[in-house]
Amino acid sequence: MLQVKEGNLDKLGLLFQRYGKSLYGFYFRITRNAALSEDLVQDVFERVLKYKHTFRGDGKFSTWLYHLARNVLADHLKKTKRAGVSTDIDEQDALPELAVAPEEALQKEEHLQLMEQALDHLGHEKKELLLLTKLQGLRYKDIATMQGCTETNVKVKVFRAINDLREVFTKLQAKGINI
Repeated sequence: MLQVKEGNLDKLGLLFQRYGKSLYGFYFRITRNAALSEDLVQDVFERVLKYKHTFRGDGKFSTWLYHLARNVLADHLKKTKRAGVSTDIDEQDALPELAVAPEEALQKEEHLQLMEQALDHLGHEKKELLLLTKLQGLRYKDIATMQGCTETNVKVKVFRAINDLREVFTKLQAKGINI
């Protein structure tokens, strides 16, 4: 994290690899919602970038990271409450750990593997853009600076990459690719 703080943003990917799955598990156990959990993990890593200057390095990184994660969850709950959306997180939190049916877990795993295959079918630039924006949570502005283009140009490229990914995923799903 100290290297990220000093501006070496390549190390953010390593942090995501090390902590992304555990953050996802943290959120999924609370929300029981895969898509929401993924979004919240992305929000955490956006905040890691945004608040990297606040990391002092005198404590454990994981403590600082989960502090951000708890704040992200609190902000999400406030936002959904204001919007009148019921989350029922307290009720879901009381469910036993094995509340997810094995069939659902298997289906989710197959879906994720199929998504990874679809991502592998994309060209390098499109795959890189999706990983930077969706998995590492980089802002379009930051990517534009890295690529030497405009923010609008990055938005268009990401939009096209998502559409291409959706198309490849749908084709793979229709073919019934065994994973």
